[in-house]
Amino acid sequence: MDSIIQGFQLFQKGGAVMYLLLACSLFVVYIGAERSIFYQHMDVGKDFANQFYTQMKLHRYDQARQLAAGAEGGLPTIINEIFQGEGGTDVRAYMEMQSGIFVSKLRSRLYYLSVIVTLAPILGLLGTISGMIRAFSVLNVQSGQAVAITGGVGEALIATAFGLCVAVLALVVHSYFTQRLDRIITDMEMCFSALETMPVKAGQ
Repeated sequence: MDSIIQGFQLFQKGGAVMYLLLACSLFVVYIGAERSIFYQHMDVGKDFANQFYTQMKLHRYDQARQLAAGAEGGLPTIINEIFQGEGGTDVRAYMEMQSGIFVSKLRSRLYYLSVIVTLAPILGLLGTISGMIRAFSVLNVQSGQAVAITGGVGEALIATAFGLCVAVLALVVHSYFTQRLDRIITDMEMCFSALETMPVKAGQ
């Protein structure tokens, strides 16, 4: 209980900018949780892409169709639509359009993380400047100068440290989902390259 009180007191010493940084950190956690759930439903995994690509290259189109029909996710959905003939005669254009929509959904909200990576240190710097101004504004006070200046510098350091922590958290979350997105795009390109070589009759 004492540690919680001390932590809250330390947080308050950081100044008003700490509440903005706290809001940013909570927003990062929300985006991370929401994207994690979404990717779990949409990402079928690399094993599916490898198996599908292998079946297509071996001209086992029925097995590839069954593999896509039994999987769930964004990529199997697009593949099933192509096998069902929804792409029409221009399969490549259909794949490009559907993959663009799918990738756009995967990238949704990741931009906010990159903004917070830049914004959080700036807010911390703002807290630093505010603390330093408050610290050196008491130079004309005859008594208690040392305590006042030390407290202002402490506020500055707390805000800077917290801002960097928030930026690091946002950077880690953003990097994780960016790497996962790149892998999903690679899997799509591999599967679509195999679909482009499929005879028209096999896709009907």
